[in-house]
Amino acid sequence: MPTYDYVCKHCGHALELFQSMSEAPKRKCPACGKLGLERQIGMGAGVLFKGSGFYQTDYRSKDYHSAKKADATESKPAACESCPSKPEAKAAKKQAPKKAD
Repeated sequence: MPTYDYVCKHCGHALELFQSMSEAPKRKCPACGKLGLERQIGMGAGVLFKGSGFYQTDYRSKDYHSAKKADATESKPAACESCPSKPEAKAAKKQAPKKAD
C-alpha cells in the first residue's frame, strides 16, 4: 500500500496518508476540518532491500568467487615434513605393543 501526500488548499496543512490504491482520496482536512485536501503527485518511493546484504550475498561477480577460492587454498597450512602423515600415524598406533597386566 502506498503513502500519499496531501495538502489542504485552505490552511496549507501538509500530511502523508498510508492508504490502499483503490481507496478514494481524502477530502476533509484534519487540521481545519474543511473539504480542501488535495492529493499531490509525488516522486514515488524507492525500493528498500532489508536484510544482511541483498546484492552482496546474492549477486557476486565471477571475479569475487574465483578470488575467494584462491584465498581458501592459500590459507590452508602447508604439510609439515617432519610430522607423520595421517595413514602412517594410524599404522604406528596399530603396531604399538599393548601392555600386559
